[in-house]
Amino acid sequence: MDNHVFAAVILAALLHAGWNSVVKVGLDRVSTILLLAIAQAAIAAVALPFVDRPAAAAFPMIAAAAALHAGYKLFLIEAYARADLSQAYPLARGAAPIFVTVISVAFLGASFAPSALVAIGAISAGILLMAAKGSTSGRMDGHALFFALGTAGFTASYTLLDGLGARVAGTASGFVLWMVIGDTALLTAFIALRHGRAAFVGLRPAWTSGVAAGAMSLGSYWIAVWAFTQAPIALVAALRESSILFAALIAAFVLREPVSRWRWISAACIACGLALMKA
Repeated sequence: MDNHVFAAVILAALLHAGWNSVVKVGLDRVSTILLLAIAQAAIAAVALPFVDRPAAAAFPMIAAAAALHAGYKLFLIEAYARADLSQAYPLARGAAPIFVTVISVAFLGASFAPSALVAIGAISAGILLMAAKGSTSGRMDGHALFFALGTAGFTASYTLLDGLGARVAGTASGFVLWMVIGDTALLTAFIALRHGRAAFVGLRPAWTSGVAAGAMSLGSYWIAVWAFTQAPIALVAALRESSILFAALIAAFVLREPVSRWRWISAACIACGLALMKA
């Protein structure tokens, strides 16, 4: 992975951790995710006229990616409703690079140097260890585990589709912006049908935080999709999940939250994976 791609993905990971820290607006999780999606779509709609139009062959892939991203958000909401955030989120994100690597090797003909495989394994192991040992809420029940792993499955699926789709589209920016708008349309329609107006009530006072979080989330995703066109998808996917490391550092040094010994061990595994990936 070239230095500029590596640095860009690290920035994407930092932005990902940042928007997760910003989204503390006092809303329920459904409304929070909805606000984030609407803010992303609004920014995407403004930027859309200034980017190249994707190739026609990419639009079915954009539609499929939008459905997968919407499914990811819905499963993430259910996982958060059933488990502690510090367990559900790392598990949902940490398992995804493993899925992506296995699928890339088994079905896409990808090959990796031993050091790259060890790096992917170290980053994923650190994140999964954080999920297993990072919370005092006890073991996750079966339903929580189902939705967390289901979220990881959606993450792995849209990661591969994003990477392949952006290459077919011929423009990572065009792919990203059209996908975000489609994702938000599907998510908003589903939430409106299932929750009615209740999910939309009270969004207005939280717009400042919502726009900030939406901008960081869109920026993180935009960089990642561009990086998929510059480096192996599995390496980018694993490197982006280092956002968990940044989240732990923000929790410890900015939010002054207690960080357990296991969290620091997990962070060390992730840091080692990052070093190996760039070695």
